[in-house]
Amino acid sequence: MTETVDTAGTAGTTGAAGTTGTTGVAGTAAPAEPVAAPRPGLRERKKRRTRNALLRAALELFTSQGYERTTVDEIAEAVDVSQRTFFRYFAGKEDAALFLQRLAESHFIAAVRERPAHEAPLEALRRAVLESWDTIGEAIEEVVPIELHMRTYQLIESTPALLAAHLRRSEEIEEEIARLIAEREGLDVDTDPRPRIAVAVFGGVMRVTGRLWGAGEDTSVEAIRELTASYLDHVGPALAQKWGPAPR
Repeated sequence: MTETVDTAGTAGTTGAAGTTGTTGVAGTAAPAEPVAAPRPGLRERKKRRTRNALLRAALELFTSQGYERTTVDEIAEAVDVSQRTFFRYFAGKEDAALFLQRLAESHFIAAVRERPAHEAPLEALRRAVLESWDTIGEAIEEVVPIELHMRTYQLIESTPALLAAHLRRSEEIEEEIARLIAEREGLDVDTDPRPRIAVAVFGGVMRVTGRLWGAGEDTSVEAIRELTASYLDHVGPALAQKWGPAPR
């Protein structure tokens, strides 16, 4: 089989957007203006197209015929490349299946970092995750259709091997977020338990809503966003208030 793509090196796509400032009158710095990321070169664009084509083929096959039943050879054949090319972009099937989830995680962590310092930890996490659901679509659509991403999300929830890998990764993400929250609050995460407790509560809510959404019929972004918001809004009352009827 003749390969029709560039296969040199492992693909990597990193953002390059930055800001610059100019000096105004009397040496006063003018507000920094955003500078558009430079257009990737032809070689990088070819590598990105190949990676995205492999990813889309993999996710389509995973969601249509099952993760376990799909082989790397089938994915490579769907894109008319060799198995060797697939492994230049992904460590294996699991890496491909969880690729977009990793992208969403990075998007969420960036949103947490940008929350105002005056927000309480759980409020910052709540606003960050809802903002992520509002803005992740554009980033996903650059790679695959958002509908395919949402079907893949359901696949992860219903496939034991993928769910186990996702939960292992979630533990690492929760520790990273706990340390980020501790830094925001000026705390030592290793001596003050509150950052890890807050993130554990938040992570528990996210796992519950993900499972409920995955078992439901509405697989839209709007549905999971609404469910997530509703459950997070109940965290405070659920932890701080008595649930039963008031004693007479």
